[in-house]
Amino acid sequence: MIVAGLSPESSDNFHTRQSGGPPQSNPLQIAMTPSPKTAFVTGASSGFGRAIAQRLLQAGWRLIISARRRERLDALAAEFPERCHIACFDIRDSAAIDAALAGLPENFANIDLLVNNAGLALGTAPAPQADLAQWRQMIDTNITGLITLTHALLPRLIERKGLIVNISSIAAHYPYPGGNVYGGSKAFVSQFSLGLRSDLHGTGVRVTSIEPGMAETEFTLVRTGGNQAASDALYAGVTPIRAEDIAEQVAWIASLPAHLNINRIETMPVNQSFAGFQVHREG
Repeated sequence: MIVAGLSPESSDNFHTRQSGGPPQSNPLQIAMTPSPKTAFVTGASSGFGRAIAQRLLQAGWRLIISARRRERLDALAAEFPERCHIACFDIRDSAAIDAALAGLPENFANIDLLVNNAGLALGTAPAPQADLAQWRQMIDTNITGLITLTHALLPRLIERKGLIVNISSIAAHYPYPGGNVYGGSKAFVSQFSLGLRSDLHGTGVRVTSIEPGMAETEFTLVRTGGNQAASDALYAGVTPIRAEDIAEQVAWIASLPAHLNINRIETMPVNQSFAGFQVHREG
């Protein structure tokens, strides 16, 4: 199968090599002008974000990598120093976002792809016992930070007829005990993606929402305050989604011709499916 914009050899390599395996001698190369296209990836210090950044760098993209943990961004940028620009800030800090964008070097200023990956879940308690501060932190990160950066970059993305990929979750559609504000925040991301797609009609800008199910990254450790036993129990006997699997989806979407838009991708591991409704019985 030939992917638009790729040579037959690189297209076959993209579709046949195992996700997450070591880079082969001829990794995916997206056809570009002499100046590489530029992507902005948030939450690039770990998990999905780091895997997405690595995959796009392997594909020849120039990257702006953003997260709070500078040392992790430095380690990632060291692999591709000429094609990485570090923008270290907390996505909840609107002033820091403005400063980071104002400080972009000229060769990173034209942004073709925004990957809104930064986000988190905190706590597993039901709503009456939940920590209100954690709820607010999830809203500030998963919603307010995402829309602030997106709004700031829309003029550049429109000028470049670019692509926005928002990382949502199956929690946007399927509730579960303790999901409360996390699920609500991801439902916002999914609906916001559809709204952007509608508002950007006629601009050439594409918008995709990726909605993964059970994935093994640092996500559960963050959610449980570093409880490794809880993380191990969750994934015991399961083959979950890997960060590299989602990175491959982003690379595929970014490789598609400009006249195609992938509206939404929902992905679960085979070990995960749908459960029945809860029923409370009296007496």
